[in-house]
Amino acid sequence: MTESQLENTGIATHLVENQSPMFGGFNSWQNDPLLQIVCSDVPKPVQDELNSHGQWSGQKETLELGRLANAHQPILNTHDAKGNRIDLVEFHPAYHALMRRSVSAGMHNSIWDEGAAERGCRNKVRAAKYYMSAGVDVGHLCPITMTNAAIAAIMRSASVANEWLPRIQTRQYDSSSKPPVQKTGLTIGMGMTEKQGGTDVRSNTTKAIETSDGLWKLTGHKWFMSAPMCDAFLMLAQTSAKDSNQQLSCFLVPRILPNGDANGLRFQRLKNKLGNRSNASTEVEFDGVLAHLIGDTGKGISTILEMVTLTRLDCSVASAGLMRAALAEAVHHCRYRKVFGEKLIDQPLMSRVLADMAIDVAAATALCMRLAQAYDNAAKDPAQAAYARLMTPVIKYWVCKITPGLVYEAMECLGGNGYVEDGNIARHFREAPLNAIWEGSGNVMCLDVMRVIAKGGEILPTVLTTLERDLGEGAAKTVDVIRTAAGMASADPGSARILTEQLALTAAAAEMKRLKLGELADAFIESRLGGLWRSTYGMLDNRHDVRGMLDSWYP
Repeated sequence: MTESQLENTGIATHLVENQSPMFGGFNSWQNDPLLQIVCSDVPKPVQDELNSHGQWSGQKETLELGRLANAHQPILNTHDAKGNRIDLVEFHPAYHALMRRSVSAGMHNSIWDEGAAERGCRNKVRAAKYYMSAGVDVGHLCPITMTNAAIAAIMRSASVANEWLPRIQTRQYDSSSKPPVQKTGLTIGMGMTEKQGGTDVRSNTTKAIETSDGLWKLTGHKWFMSAPMCDAFLMLAQTSAKDSNQQLSCFLVPRILPNGDANGLRFQRLKNKLGNRSNASTEVEFDGVLAHLIGDTGKGISTILEMVTLTRLDCSVASAGLMRAALAEAVHHCRYRKVFGEKLIDQPLMSRVLADMAIDVAAATALCMRLAQAYDNAAKDPAQAAYARLMTPVIKYWVCKITPGLVYEAMECLGGNGYVEDGNIARHFREAPLNAIWEGSGNVMCLDVMRVIAKGGEILPTVLTTLERDLGEGAAKTVDVIRTAAGMASADPGSARILTEQLALTAAAAEMKRLKLGELADAFIESRLGGLWRSTYGMLDNRHDVRGMLDSWYP
């Protein structure tokens, strides 16, 4: 029926005007000049793969999968219809679709591959995919991250690695609830924290007793265990030494035993989380579940250290990707929405807010990708190894800390459209605080920075030399500030946040200069390193080409 026919029937017509089109229908790779610059040195076939991933992640249908996976939250079924204990979590098909894509892209294992195409850049390429996927849905990336990181721990036990890694390292997603030996692909979850301990895993009370056949039996609980439909979980438990002292050890706990029986993990309830709703996190209790020892007894902390480092990189990358997605949608909206007769993006106040946000997103993105590159080169370059060790907690601290504020600002750019759950920004906002909490809160990151510095050696001097070189002219004064802050923090641990943030800002500026980001780098240095303390966005003055920034970096 035409509009004129509707009018003749007396039915009112309400044309939607002055609304931006639905966000989506773009290529996340092609629409991100900075990501292309960062990955310009990877082989052409790998860039083609990133282009394909960007085509997928920017489509409206893909973004709809993210919405559906979060709108239809996982459901815990502790028993079947006949009263049998089953402990199964039910997911929406959209979640499984996202998992299939991420697994097929190798984000759960590609840094451990032997393929030649990504040699020397595996962490960076994976980070680029992870970054683009974070704008779709961060929740399903939790088991992706944990599986990738768990490989580092599992490789410490040859017999376990021989049995489990061939199936972990496939690129097939198998959501069936079967014994691991019958599956085409496996995922690994984690259960580290307990009610009384949280970050302080040394206070864990779960106990492990060795059996006669070389396995162990674990009895205790975990306060957070993600994601409960994984095929096995890395857990920490206390083992008794000969002198009766408790020693924290690491174990791999299968969910289903080789004979098809459940291993006795009793899911108590799913966490009712602020965000991350597509991903299930559970409280679990167990009595005598069978487990494989990973690494040596009493060496649980050292066994999981590399694993924790890898998950912290992913926390940073996901937060940067979340910010990029939120700001891209804000820019998109402001290019269409008119207020007082002009498009929002042409309003000086709005354009400066958006450009100011773009500076932080560029800094966060550049930092995360620089860190991933350091991981790729650490084995052969001591300077890169030093950067990876010191800057992992620094970058996680700063990038994850600024994410909630930036996503909120993007929400405000959309006004009421950003606040409702029908769109993407409200979900991004609920997601934004998580990575600052997961795998070590801000204070834990600062304590880690202080531990590195307290050990002395060449790590801090090596990193400062790298930053001074990349920052260029005038860098010596900035680096001296960091040296002073390091001395202060050694005497006053309460000032460690000052040091950590200064390190992050300096490293971001250095990387932006190294990448030759021009106006973005200059504006960051002037406003973040040389400017007064700021608590909101939009503080750039009229000397900066704010429209040029937006049009260049958000085409």
